[in-house]
Amino acid sequence: MSKPSRIQYRDLHGIVLLDKPIGLSSNQALQGVRRLLRAAKGGHAGALDPLASGLLPLCFGEATKLAGTLLGASKGYLAECRLGISTDTGDREGEVTARQPVPRLDPGLIEAALAPLRGAIRQVPPMYSALKQDGERLYVKARRGESVERPARDVVVHRLELLSRDGDTLQLLVECGSGTYVRSLATDLGATLGCGAHLTALRRTWVDPFRNPHMVTMAELEQAAEQGDEALLRHLLPVAEGLCDLPSVHLGEAQAMAISRGQPIQLDPSVPVGRCAAFAPDGALLAVLELDDLRRSRILRGFNLPPAGGFA
Repeated sequence: MSKPSRIQYRDLHGIVLLDKPIGLSSNQALQGVRRLLRAAKGGHAGALDPLASGLLPLCFGEATKLAGTLLGASKGYLAECRLGISTDTGDREGEVTARQPVPRLDPGLIEAALAPLRGAIRQVPPMYSALKQDGERLYVKARRGESVERPARDVVVHRLELLSRDGDTLQLLVECGSGTYVRSLATDLGATLGCGAHLTALRRTWVDPFRNPHMVTMAELEQAAEQGDEALLRHLLPVAEGLCDLPSVHLGEAQAMAISRGQPIQLDPSVPVGRCAAFAPDGALLAVLELDDLRRSRILRGFNLPPAGGFA
């Protein structure tokens, strides 16, 4: 019986906007797509719990240099929470820790409870989270029955709105910055209402700069892989798409050579101050630059990509 052939991984650069299914961890989803693409290097931008579905940007090759940028971006969610029941994880995967009667609530009372959870707030991360303390993930400690002090963190909730209510189940729209736990928003809401709550469903709808993403499912990628490389690579976005919210600057030969050597350059006053995406004369993404008031550049991230059209 012959052994299955080993996957021949390759250098591949780009971004896949995966519609992660419920039940897979972010890393499981990443590794599955990486095998399909046969990409030598990959990473994801902003983990989603197995309970959650929706947009998980997957970065391959040189695009992994953007993962930190995307990880810190704002995100949008549709969340469902159940009032009257608390769990040890803050979501439906946990053990029930308390059941309390849900008081008579009207939209005004719910809005009053949501209001303090908007804007710049302090949030205590859940015990069941991937944050590390003393070199160990908090969820590992939690599974041993340990509970440790977790310092509150500064997070930003841009929008938090009640979309609908069905009995004790609330549908919420959440738009928030990096590091925000939607599970904690649900439990904090339940605490304010005096009845407890937990997250029952979560779907991520966008991640900056992908505000209206055209997501692809695992099934669609698997089907494309069966059709061949050309069909599969249609789902791989250029690395530059991850910087589509930045101004673009197309450099001349001398400027591009200076940037490739790590040297600063002087740009035209018409270019806005701040970050920009710099492109080489052949169209390849060259670097993310930070420009001061005099338009002098500082390289924030350099790229080593093929010319435009080579999945750069």
